[in-house]
Amino acid sequence: SSGINAEYGEGVGGTDRSNFMEMSDQSESYPKTIKEAKFWDGVESLTDPDADGTDIAIGLASAGYYCSKKGTKNCDEDLSLEGRKKHIDDKMNNAPASYFGHVLKFTKTGGMNYVCTRNNNFSNRSQKGSITVKN
Repeated sequence: SSGINAEYGEGVGGTDRSNFMEMSDQSESYPKTIKEAKFWDGVESLTDPDADGTDIAIGLASAGYYCSKKGTKNCDEDLSLEGRKKHIDDKMNNAPASYFGHVLKFTKTGGMNYVCTRNNNFSNRSQKGSITVKN
């Protein structure tokens, strides 16, 4: 045995998902709420120009299950946070296997710590990082 188990991680087997959320500090394991997250105020989507920072943050936080808050020209309202009838599963098992994503343009300098809450087990594994935007 190679010691690698394809079932490691959170959620139902075969449902590997990743999300991306801002957090205050690398020593923490909990993300900021979308309202608290300020990094997204300095980001534009080149692939969905109607999406604002909140829309982008919602899409990344939900692994693409929600494509925006209310819908945009590139995001049907029925796939948005306010339009979907069914909510995302606590472990994101019903999030899509592939995420449409965004090509982002950063309009402000600064930094952000981030965490993937789906694959963070709090005791034996975490997926964290940081981004720094410079001129």
